[in-house]
Amino acid sequence: MVELEGSLVTPAHRGATPDLLRALRTKLRRDMPITKALGLRVIGREGAGLVLRSPLAPNINHKGTAFAGSLNATATLAGWGTIWLVLREHGIKSHVVIQDSAVHYFRPVTSDFTAHCKAPSASAVERLVKSVAKKGRGRIELDVMIADAAGDAVRFHGRYVAMTEGGAAGQLGTAALRSDRA
Repeated sequence: MVELEGSLVTPAHRGATPDLLRALRTKLRRDMPITKALGLRVIGREGAGLVLRSPLAPNINHKGTAFAGSLNATATLAGWGTIWLVLREHGIKSHVVIQDSAVHYFRPVTSDFTAHCKAPSASAVERLVKSVAKKGRGRIELDVMIADAAGDAVRFHGRYVAMTEGGAAGQLGTAALRSDRA
């Protein structure tokens, strides 16, 4: 693993990764205001997965631990960003949305936290890329683990849908795609 401009980059992703990570950072800041409120930072890649970090202070609840909604949002964005990057690495610009998810909180988060999206398997990426290229939409499931200074605390599993403009349903999907041309 290599650190580049504050980002973790694995040897397999040295090519376009720094530019894509900058594009992802810009996309999140510009189009997802919640990332500012969360204090979310794109740390880098671990293989084809993504690592995000958020400080505890802006995400604190009445018990002095991380707010569950902040943890869920950070995990959702780690998966979203992973798919956004993977598809762009394959030359596909698409609109990515979460279809459904499940979160398991097995202990309170008491310090700054990091979300690690597990890299999707090569076969899952291949199915997604082929489906989006052929049908204009595809699905993929991802796992994210959130940890703080004391270790793992939250497990997230989400199913995401990626759609090209022709694969997007209705005007909402088409309008959202126009703003996703970054």
